[in-house]
Amino acid sequence: MGPNIPKKMGEMYISPCEQAEAGSFHPKFMRDEVERPKVAHDQFSDEIPVISFAGIEKREEAWRRIMEASEEWGIFQLVDHGVDLSVVERMRSLALDFFALPSHEKLRFDMSGGKKGGFIVSSHLQGEVVQDWREIVTYFSYPVAARDYSRWPDKPSGWRETTEQYSRQVMDLGCKLLEILSQAMDLEKDALSKACIDMDQKIVVNFYPKCPRPDLTLGLKRHTDPGLITLLLQDQVGGLQATRDGGNTWITVRPVPGAFVVNLGDYGHVILEQREVQERGSPSSCELEKQQIIDSSILNPAPNAQVYPVKIEEGEKAVMDEPISYMEMYKRKMNNDIHLARLKKLSKQE
Repeated sequence: MGPNIPKKMGEMYISPCEQAEAGSFHPKFMRDEVERPKVAHDQFSDEIPVISFAGIEKREEAWRRIMEASEEWGIFQLVDHGVDLSVVERMRSLALDFFALPSHEKLRFDMSGGKKGGFIVSSHLQGEVVQDWREIVTYFSYPVAARDYSRWPDKPSGWRETTEQYSRQVMDLGCKLLEILSQAMDLEKDALSKACIDMDQKIVVNFYPKCPRPDLTLGLKRHTDPGLITLLLQDQVGGLQATRDGGNTWITVRPVPGAFVVNLGDYGHVILEQREVQERGSPSSCELEKQQIIDSSILNPAPNAQVYPVKIEEGEKAVMDEPISYMEMYKRKMNNDIHLARLKKLSKQE
């Protein structure tokens, strides 16, 4: 087992790839019983709608299905989306090659210590007691001026060129989806993009190695994304799970070849005037019987974008009492997550 293990806040972090290679399971990955998987990774549900994006501009019935899915689950799947599947497969293949590199190669891009992109084990969250069974490489791709190529992997060959192609096509898809959502709400087609002021795109490539004890851990803890929308590609292993009742019941989203899972973030729920945003759950919860890659493209509004519904139906009360900036919303969410992590750590020490 290699000596170079990432650290955060002076704490030792364990590489799940090295654990998987050794057939080991460190206690730092063990979840409390209440947090452990409740539904098998391959017990697939068909409750999440699969919607064709082909000719979407003239298919108002598809607009209706997208809005219904947004209201009921905050998740739906898109096929016929126009993103080149050969580029998708190259991205997936390069990701597998990157995560197969020795730890010292991946740690050349270690993003601990406040760096804005690179490689990390488990998550960005400081002070977490239990690790997620995953490794990540992440960086900003849009706006182009935000790209820091020194934080993008230089191995395997072709990573930069493929990421640029992939991120451009997925960004175009995200912008088109915003137009359709705007029109479905009887707004001008640029209403949601104007509400965002500007958008950034963050690429997050998640790797979940095969785990010897998938019954005791999660690839990624229960969470909601803070931003606008996440366009997510899961492979055919499965494991992406969702809840709409505060975590009482979960379903495993059926993998559809080539499909993007579209997941509304917290900001997206608010501006679309969706109810019970705090009860929504849309985590990636992996039961890790096989290795898995999940590529995520996270679209966020500008820091000064207003967090408030773009349209309020007559006689209804807005989901928020008053608008705040997206940056303020993001800070509140992160502070709350850190606070909960600290409480969990204290309870473990008692």
